[in-house]
Amino acid sequence: MCAVKVRKKKKKFGAGGFASSSRSRELSPLRPKNVEKRPPCQDTCPSGNRVREFLTTIAQAEKYGKTEDQAFEEAFYIYAETSPFPSVCGRVCPAPCESECNRRELEGAVNINKVDRALGDYAIEKGLKLKTLTDEKMSQSVAVVGAGPSGLSCAYQLARRGYGVTVYEAAEKPGGMLRWGIPGYRLPDSVLDAEINNILDLGVELECGVKVGKDISLDDLQSSNDAVYVALGAQQGIHLGVEGEDAVNVFSGVNFLERFHHGEELSLGKDVVVIIVGGGDTAIDSARICRRLGANVTILYRRTRKEMPAIDEEVDEAMAEGIVIEFLAAPIGFVQEGNMVTAMKAIRMELGEPDDSGRRRPVPIEGSEFEIPASAVISAISQQPDFTGFESLIEGRDWIKINDRGATKVEGIWAGGDVTNLGLVTDAIGHGRHAAESIVHSLLGTEPEVDRREVIRTDRMRLDHYEKMERATAPTVDPDQRLSDMDLEVNLAFPREQLIQETRRCMSCGYCFDCEKCWLYCQDSAVIKPPVKGDLYTFNLGNCTGCKKCSEECPSGYIDMV
Repeated sequence: MCAVKVRKKKKKFGAGGFASSSRSRELSPLRPKNVEKRPPCQDTCPSGNRVREFLTTIAQAEKYGKTEDQAFEEAFYIYAETSPFPSVCGRVCPAPCESECNRRELEGAVNINKVDRALGDYAIEKGLKLKTLTDEKMSQSVAVVGAGPSGLSCAYQLARRGYGVTVYEAAEKPGGMLRWGIPGYRLPDSVLDAEINNILDLGVELECGVKVGKDISLDDLQSSNDAVYVALGAQQGIHLGVEGEDAVNVFSGVNFLERFHHGEELSLGKDVVVIIVGGGDTAIDSARICRRLGANVTILYRRTRKEMPAIDEEVDEAMAEGIVIEFLAAPIGFVQEGNMVTAMKAIRMELGEPDDSGRRRPVPIEGSEFEIPASAVISAISQQPDFTGFESLIEGRDWIKINDRGATKVEGIWAGGDVTNLGLVTDAIGHGRHAAESIVHSLLGTEPEVDRREVIRTDRMRLDHYEKMERATAPTVDPDQRLSDMDLEVNLAFPREQLIQETRRCMSCGYCFDCEKCWLYCQDSAVIKPPVKGDLYTFNLGNCTGCKKCSEECPSGYIDMV
């Protein structure tokens, strides 16, 4: 019986060194295409900040031969495209961007807030100036009412496009609630002033001590400008509706904060009750200031910790400082001696059936009334704007209504920020930017571009590609130490190396980050590796068999088969 020789076929190898066998693979008429997706961090940021881009700019600096300083400067200017307040937001924003970060499905969201702060602080330290988009000076002018975050954001976006802008502010200094509502231990005046001055350096004119509706009318602003942006802010407290709240030692939250920031002597006594029905940051800030003034502080909140809208980090810090929070408790009245409150009457609550919004409505528990001694009471339930002089913009019982471009029902007038609805600082900044862009399109007679990119989620990504990296947390000042200094900043910045490491946790969702996998897994030499690092990979579709490997292996979901 003679032996039979079997000739072995030589294997072909693709660009990445993997054996090719096109006969055994299912072919497809589909072909790969680079399709940028919208990352969820940017999608949920009301300011629309390009989070992925400034994170990866720092994360990939070494790979692309950039120094740390070059990367930080480039990242700052990416941030400044959408917001002039990185240092501010890095300190006071509750980071809705992090709530949808795809990294949550691994070890936790990227600590984007701390990167915001680092970029802003770097720019302040190095004296980086905001840039204009054109040297041309436009003939049109715009009036902005209110020098809070929304008004200043709008003024910035208009000024960098060459428009003349005048901002009218009723207070003696700009900043709005950033200045008069947020304590120095959260947001130092030096940081706020630096970022505001950077905006004014673009040629924005600021007139403080001018109350529109009293010192100058809205009609006057309309007649002397081509557009008006109304960003009054909400700096009037809302009453509790409880008998006795006109006592001399009962304050509204915003009134208390404003008087404190103006340096008034506030006689609070030892036991301060801060009433919280809305559970917001104004109440927490008021409570922490009172604690630093030496008072024992109790907060009443009628729902549970889970429903509390204040920034979680700030609630944790308040409790660490010895502030007592009575959850599921609501005020029902006061005990008075003359014109002074001496105690707060309250009642225990329980969560009942959901209301129309889906939230479970708190209901009183019969027979659960109790009293808390109080030498002062701060009612921080909510706030509203002063609409005097702006009645023409109000619709029915509502506040000022705007369309999807920020325009009011009155032609030539836009509005945003708290004057339309109470929101976050980042909401106000986003309103200002979108209104500025809308004003420009209106003046030029053009239409805005619409971002139609698909939002990328983890079901389109390869999470197994990413190395495990725990979320970093920044250091804080010890509670005992912080209470001894009203303006001592509590939450500290990341050390530089820790910050860079945190940016490397960004998964570059929806965009190429040069992992090479498409090139490595292609068996047909259809993926072309760029000769210059940082350029995009391209495709030789003549070689492509439609095997889909490049798309299937792309960790960030950048490659589609079409």
